[in-house]
Amino acid sequence: MFSEISYTSDDGLRLYARDYPAASGQAHLPVICIHGLTRNSADFEDVAPWIAAQGRRVLAVDVRGRGNSEYDARPERYTTMVYANDMVKLALDLGIERAVFIGTSMGGLITMTLAVRKSSLVAAAVLNDVGPALSERGLSRIRNYTGKGERFTSWQQAAEYIASINTIAFPGNTPQEWERWARRAFREQADGSLALRYDPNIAVPIRANKLRATSMAAHFAFRRLARRRPTMLVRGALSDLIEPAQANAMRAAAPRMLYAEVPGVGHAPMLSEPAAQEALRGFLAGVD
Repeated sequence: MFSEISYTSDDGLRLYARDYPAASGQAHLPVICIHGLTRNSADFEDVAPWIAAQGRRVLAVDVRGRGNSEYDARPERYTTMVYANDMVKLALDLGIERAVFIGTSMGGLITMTLAVRKSSLVAAAVLNDVGPALSERGLSRIRNYTGKGERFTSWQQAAEYIASINTIAFPGNTPQEWERWARRAFREQADGSLALRYDPNIAVPIRANKLRATSMAAHFAFRRLARRRPTMLVRGALSDLIEPAQANAMRAAAPRMLYAEVPGVGHAPMLSEPAAQEALRGFLAGVD
């Protein structure tokens, strides 16, 4: 279904991405999917092949320090600008001049940063439950669980942990769905224990107060992104990170931005929900 890509960042880290080939037919711009803070490319294992079936090559990345990408020995480099540089390197290595970016949470912040760092690369963008101003309620929840390095001895324990930090956003998930999420989020270690698929040190910049609710730079990056290319905000109706106030402010600042709300879920939609896929289908149909 996908091939595996390994590439090297400008500062020497080995980074990873899943490469889903486009279905045959008319060529379209590729799509680059970027996951959230503690997640990895497996989050797109449902939506990526669905997009590829519509005739677009899809790259789902593991941001440095996550999944199959190398961990950074210098945690201070776990920043959106460094992540954006890694996306530029990936595109350069693959000969991609323009792409549609789908960014979930942190992935959306990276996409906004790219609009400043390498504006010509971003042909269109989907911001999945994220924007230039974030709710402190959601940020506090994310800070509380990030980087604690939990380990478990069974998949049931891992699934229960994933449910404990995400049920607020996905109240309808079944135990079977939580176990599937756990298998995306954890990997088995040599001693048989299960460890999260990210470097706990990604929390170092967060503890240094680098994860802020808003900034002038974030608002500038959002305006640069949304006013110069097709952009869509997807919001979970139960989201505690992009609440109605933040969503309304984004829509006021970028009146041409499309907006879709996914009922019954919070931060952040998996993009496989019917409402999300309907919105994505329409959005991608308008982008060459």
